[in-house]
Amino acid sequence: MLHCSKLISQGRGLAPVLLKRASEVSLDWDVRQKSRFDATDSGGRSIGVFLPRGTVVRGGDVLVAEDGSLIRVVAAPQAVLHISHCPQHGTPFDLTRAAYHLGNRHVPIELKSDHLKIEPDHVLAEMLRAMHLIVREDVLAFEPEGGAYSAQGHAHGHSHSHGHAHGAEHGHVHGHDHGDAHDHGADDHDHGHKPHAH
Repeated sequence: MLHCSKLISQGRGLAPVLLKRASEVSLDWDVRQKSRFDATDSGGRSIGVFLPRGTVVRGGDVLVAEDGSLIRVVAAPQAVLHISHCPQHGTPFDLTRAAYHLGNRHVPIELKSDHLKIEPDHVLAEMLRAMHLIVREDVLAFEPEGGAYSAQGHAHGHSHSHGHAHGAEHGHVHGHDHGDAHDHGADDHDHGHKPHAH
């Protein structure tokens, strides 16, 4: 197995010719939000990824293997709910309201100007339909917002674990029970969820 412990965000600084020669690995969001996982690249090589805890892998990022080879990450199409506003019964602001309610539930959300994407959840789908939004199932690449807790998108340059106080830094305290929403396995990982309002 080839080990990868370095990631170059969006391949920054790499010559286009190097990116063109790189193999690819197609990963869905469930895998990309973990800092340690195994995968197989387009060349058939088994790779073991060991990144700093809290790292979120995005489509377009480049993994650097121990032998110096490059592996470009592709966000694999996966089952999602595509959410858009209903022109007949609502306004684009309905999407903002939906994002707020989803964020309060710590749901990873991909935000676009004219739609939202979340992972399939029939309870949330019904809630959104009750808000007069159009919800349809689709298979698409999923890139949720990094949010305040993203190791890569965090202005402070560090990641936070759940269930601790950091009021001095952000002006509020977290002590949430995430047991009903997430499966916290052996790997610590970032959920990429939208920060919620207090």
